[in-house]
Amino acid sequence: MSKFDARARDWDKNQRYIDRSNAVAKAMLQTVPFKKSMKALEYGSGTALLSFALKDKFEEIVLMDNSQEMTTVTAEKIADQNIENMKPLFFDLEHQDYDGKFDIIYNQMVMHHVNDVDSVLSKFYTMLNPGGYLTIADLYAEDGSFHGESFNGHLGFDVDLLADKLKAIGYRDIEQQKCYTIAKTDETGNVSEYPIFLLIASKPK
Repeated sequence: MSKFDARARDWDKNQRYIDRSNAVAKAMLQTVPFKKSMKALEYGSGTALLSFALKDKFEEIVLMDNSQEMTTVTAEKIADQNIENMKPLFFDLEHQDYDGKFDIIYNQMVMHHVNDVDSVLSKFYTMLNPGGYLTIADLYAEDGSFHGESFNGHLGFDVDLLADKLKAIGYRDIEQQKCYTIAKTDETGNVSEYPIFLLIASKPK
């Protein structure tokens, strides 16, 4: 069982995750021209807190995650609320190709867990319809203290370098903003702040 499988049942009990998702959703609503006809993909959706905040904005949302238990919890939440436009999908995009097409692809706090960021960003580009949008919410570059010494993912991102990767793939109209700050208290009581960026890009029509 992965660490995300183990944490899935208690994920929504963390108010910080709820607040972060709501802040990202608010920033997206202020910067992306949503249309009700859009088909959306949340990549690394977890328990879909972000998509539940956006569920009335899209015709359909596919919720893709490589944690089976996160996907199961999401499916239960959808069934409990009788939601018809949200579709959970257990899928590992980093190691598989997906042939669906979307008008917007979004994620939060996911890309720093992805080993091959360039490959996934390229897959997103292929999966987007012309004129479609990609939004990424994640950590600015940090010193490794956010996850601790055992973490083997990316220590946040230099947003300008990430934007350069997007440009090289073909994305255009790239914008960025700070959208949230996570405050974490360590075992000694010291509080550290970790800002979150929202990066927005589009695929040319």
